[in-house]
Amino acid sequence: MDSKKRLSLITGAAQEVVGIEHLESRIADGGTIRAYVGFEPSGKAHIGWKVIATNLRRMLDADVNVLIFLADWHAWVNDKFGGDMEKIQTTAKYMEDVFRTLLNHPEEGDGPGQLRFAYASEIMDSGEYWARVLRCSKNMSLARVRRTFSIMGRDEESGDGDLSKFYYPAMQAADIFEMEIDLAIGGMDQRKAHMYMREVADHWGWPKATCIHTPIISGLKSAGSRMDSFDHKMSKSDPSGAILLHDSPEKMRKKMRKAYLDVEKDDSPIYELLEHIILPEQGQITVTPKPEYGEPSTYESLEGFIGAVKSGEIHPLDAKFAVADALSTGLQSLNAYFESNSDVLNAVNEFTSQ
Repeated sequence: MDSKKRLSLITGAAQEVVGIEHLESRIADGGTIRAYVGFEPSGKAHIGWKVIATNLRRMLDADVNVLIFLADWHAWVNDKFGGDMEKIQTTAKYMEDVFRTLLNHPEEGDGPGQLRFAYASEIMDSGEYWARVLRCSKNMSLARVRRTFSIMGRDEESGDGDLSKFYYPAMQAADIFEMEIDLAIGGMDQRKAHMYMREVADHWGWPKATCIHTPIISGLKSAGSRMDSFDHKMSKSDPSGAILLHDSPEKMRKKMRKAYLDVEKDDSPIYELLEHIILPEQGQITVTPKPEYGEPSTYESLEGFIGAVKSGEIHPLDAKFAVADALSTGLQSLNAYFESNSDVLNAVNEFTSQ
């Protein structure tokens, strides 16, 4: 694979790439490229994880080694499951199962294009790691750190009664340096943490990972507004506004029925799901109205689908159901896996509300 094609494969589905020069140099020197994405184990997966999975699959196809980092101690700092580490680590094991199935890629090995998983607790026993955390904290004001709190889903005042939260961005930066990561991947909501990391790298003269930011899927009830707080993003805290990967086709249709869709506008979570999940995976979408209202129609582009909704060729409810059904089709292998391997999911179900 030539360098230009490889670069396009790695970055082509991203919303933003910061520091592409480092990635270009790593491709040019022919060495192993190490990518990472970090997740707090915090509950069951929602459909936004498929956006990340799409980007990770492209990287694996480009012979990038991908590390999925299960940030158990970060989740503890962020008060997930009330700081119950057993629940956090059980959820992390569930996340491993989800991503193994979504990516359908062999683990481990020594060659390029490998997938593996690691836990924060595996690297935090090292004194060198904590020395790195302190260096990542040095010369950073409390105001500067507060500006990163959105990466935890918190406002800037939320850490004033808990010093540990001020170490969170330093820990996240230290993870990247400690594991010698070339590509830091995350949703657009992780941008502030990545910029913090790059600022630290400038201060100490450390190599700066290229940052690849993926689109955020809006909650189903969102009008698609884009706010710095990311209040629009899909969240499990709003059960009726979030699609979980384990939702049945019937439940998915029920949720989608109430999703925001204005036929006069181009912004809708329906269109985001089509653009960032369905079309990259399936290449097309078929709308099947009731027989008395017309024949099925197939669309291979977002623009064609939106145009058909605006013109009245597709009824808005049929558009919603088509997206719901396509998402269900794309989750069949995941659901089949958990039907046969349900122990960890059942354990997570015992302490989560959805």
